Amino acid sequence: MGEFMSEYILGIETSCDETAAAIVKDGKEIIANVVASQIESHQRFGGVVPEIASRHHVEQMTIVLEETFQKAGMSMSEMDAVTVTEGPG
Repeated sequence: MGEFMSEYILGIETSCDETAAAIVKDGKEIIANVVASQIESHQRFGGVVPEIASRHHVEQMTIVLEETFQKAGMSMSEMDAVTVTEGPG
């Protein structure tokens, strides 16, 4: 029998009011998970404002990704796949 090699997937979520990234091993084990919340940014408006949410994603994406890789002790070159949200909600 051959040796099983682990598969690592980077997931990126930006569909609504949070910017998040996670690294998952073999589809089961969360290695790292980072979420940048926008609750305070939208609270005074009583709901999500798309323009504010979009700007927040742009501002936070690099920070969230760097923190995710740091927590995992891994780099982008070690990822076997990347998955991202498509469109809002």
